Amino acid sequence: MAERSKILIIGGTGYTGKFIVEASANAGHPTFVLVRESTLSDPSKSSVIDCFKKAGVNIITGDLHDNERLITAIKQVDVVISAVGLSQLADQVKIVAAIKEAGNIKKFYPSEFGNDVDRSHAVGPAKTLFATKAQVRRAIEAENIPYTYIHSNCFAGYLLPTLAQSGVTAPPRDKVVSLGDGNAKAVFNEEHDIATYTIKTVDDPRTVNKSVYINPPGNIYSFNELVSLWEKKIGKTLEKVYLSEDQVLKNIEESPFPDSLIMSISHTVFVKGDQTNFEIEPSFGVEASELYPDVKYTTVDEHLSRFV
Repeated sequence: MAERSKILIIGGTGYTGKFIVEASANAGHPTFVLVRESTLSDPSKSSVIDCFKKAGVNIITGDLHDNERLITAIKQVDVVISAVGLSQLADQVKIVAAIKEAGNIKKFYPSEFGNDVDRSHAVGPAKTLFATKAQVRRAIEAENIPYTYIHSNCFAGYLLPTLAQSGVTAPPRDKVVSLGDGNAKAVFNEEHDIATYTIKTVDDPRTVNKSVYINPPGNIYSFNELVSLWEKKIGKTLEKVYLSEDQVLKNIEESPFPDSLIMSISHTVFVKGDQTNFEIEPSFGVEASELYPDVKYTTVDEHLSRFV
């Protein structure tokens, strides 16, 4: 078997990053994580760092604003995966510059893990967020750095425990609010599966300079279908309230940040159907569950059964 690529994960202690670090180590890749000194001394992160060390992950101290340390870290690996959060998305151009200077990286994954920002009808804060991600893409392409863009769509662990309802802590058993008519199809993927598919692509030449869409057929549901599935599980019909697109847009405009960001992302997903409203063409993309049929992913049905 060919030697597995060495992977550097930036943003590895964050929500998405933790899963990617775990999947990388479990798959046998020599795994490195760039961690800020302030994170290493943060008590809330100590258990995550300890888990990394027990899994044989190499901790490298540094951050995006220390170019010398960043380049030193990059020179130790073959592939760089960024999972940085919202506040650092624009700073990824520093990673791009460091990769260019280092000259040894065979593939870069910018922090995507959501909708395809090049195929979007976003408004408000989501439009601004997606534009930032798109600018990073253009910087990567301008420098001719090989890339893979991961489109993981919705995080099941984030949305399914509340059935995508705001202000609740469990799936509702009386009433649900739908953004739009509830017919737009979305994709709900479990976080461990997102990480597993991401790491599968690392040494796969079919994914170089491509968008990888994680759209397994068992996880594609409209909001109406999702509610119907939940109703069957609990043996009860829920009251349904449908918000028109105009009302959704008004709510986005009148809400403070970050509520407006969450609402505007939900608008692209549940009103515009931006996760499924286009064909994945071979010229720009591939679908993960078709590439890796061996991955036993958690279905929406299985995930919702946990809450019955």
